[in-house]
Amino acid sequence: MQIQHNISLKKFNTFGIEVNARYFISVNTLAELIEVLKVKDYPKKLILGGGSNMLLTKDVEALVIHINLKGITIVKEDTNHAIITANAGENWHEFVLWCLSNNFGGLENMSLIPGNVGTSPIQNIGAYGIELKDNFISCEALNLENLKIESFNNKDCNFGYRNSIFKNEVKGKYIITSVTFKLTKTNHQLHTNYGAITSQLENMGITTPTIQDVSNAVIAIRQSKLPDPKEIGNSGSFFKNPIISTEAFNQLKTNFPEAPSYPVSKTEVKVPAGWLIETAGFKGKTFGNYGVHKKQALVLVNYGGAKGQEILELSKLIQKTIYRIFNISIEAEVNIL
Repeated sequence: MQIQHNISLKKFNTFGIEVNARYFISVNTLAELIEVLKVKDYPKKLILGGGSNMLLTKDVEALVIHINLKGITIVKEDTNHAIITANAGENWHEFVLWCLSNNFGGLENMSLIPGNVGTSPIQNIGAYGIELKDNFISCEALNLENLKIESFNNKDCNFGYRNSIFKNEVKGKYIITSVTFKLTKTNHQLHTNYGAITSQLENMGITTPTIQDVSNAVIAIRQSKLPDPKEIGNSGSFFKNPIISTEAFNQLKTNFPEAPSYPVSKTEVKVPAGWLIETAGFKGKTFGNYGVHKKQALVLVNYGGAKGQEILELSKLIQKTIYRIFNISIEAEVNIL
């Protein structure tokens, strides 16, 4: 086990922000992770997964521990279902593709979401009408106080919209080491009515889609709207879609009759944050070497060489402007460090 000094984190965060970690180590096994956590010389530690849901605003003085735990296991299967466990360091999209190659359904709508499996339960990732909680059975997590592995089932995680117990009650107290899913082998339940999936399938000439077809449609849609982090630094959707009361939405409609929404409950609706940001005039706006993506207003981008603090200030400007125009607060989906 070797701890490195003054390591650039540029390739470890999808925004491509150039900051350094004073101390850095990548761990490949649970034993290595526990060993490095026991080291007393570094009281401050930062856990790093896929780096897809974070904005680094300055050099990190702590010991950065990169979680690189690999492995996918078929725990159990019968005629209709398979129980699959993926370790935390597995790339999420590659894991989805592995599931599809084995005809395991349930995750196809979440194709091409950046990041790793280990961080997926933290914000209950989701896309096109599906969320992680819909196929989640449990996760194993290392308790940082006693360095023991504990299991959290679906109910334990208290999942909400881009939310979980790991962002609230036990934030910073656990490291997720693996996640277990229940996926279908037959009678796949396809979800094609959300967003542009149906029309994309029609454009592809597909009338009776498979789970692979749905994945391909989602990938095509995402690639048409979202920049590839390997080419343009970004963290996907920077903001959450706000949930407001039906009464507040009716009030919004008086000034903006074209405002879209999705029902959440009998008394609440979800308003697309991208629509709010675009209507406020930010879509495609550039500020030197950073800005708002030209095809998707939810995505803030680093065109090369931008500082994390600059992107943070842009996000705050957007939030203030949205509140001033629409009287709606939008929250950042990414973690600001």
